[in-house]
Amino acid sequence: QVRLIESGGGLVQPGQSLTLSCRTSGSTFAVRTMDWYRQAPGKQRELVATVTNSGRTTYADSVRGRFTIRRHDNRNTWYLQMNNLTPEDTADYYCHTPEIYYGAAVVASDAWGQGTRVTVYP
Repeated sequence: QVRLIESGGGLVQPGQSLTLSCRTSGSTFAVRTMDWYRQAPGKQRELVATVTNSGRTTYADSVRGRFTIRRHDNRNTWYLQMNNLTPEDTADYYCHTPEIYYGAAVVASDAWGQGTRVTVYP
C-alpha cells in the first residue's frame, strides 16, 4: 500500500531554518497537488502551504515570506523550506495530497504523512 514518508523535523532556535521532505513510498507513484499542514499543541490542524500540479503556490498568512513549498521534478517528492522560525511555528507537520497516481489511475486518496515534529525553542 502506497504511503507518504516525511523527514526533516527537529529542534532549532528562533531565527534558524529547517527543511521538511515528503515522498511517496515508491518511485513509480506521482502526486499532483501537494500540501503541508501543521498542528500545534492544543490547536486544530491548519493548512500551511500548497503547490499545485502547475506550480502555483499558496501560503497561510502566518508563514508567507518565510516558508517555501516546492516540488521535485520526479513528481513524488516535495519540500517545505522554513526560514526565520519562531516559537509559534512549533508543531507537528504533516504532508498531504488529495490523490496518489500510478500512471493515470488513482491508487490512494486523502493521503497523509506520519508527521514530523518541529520545535522552536527560545
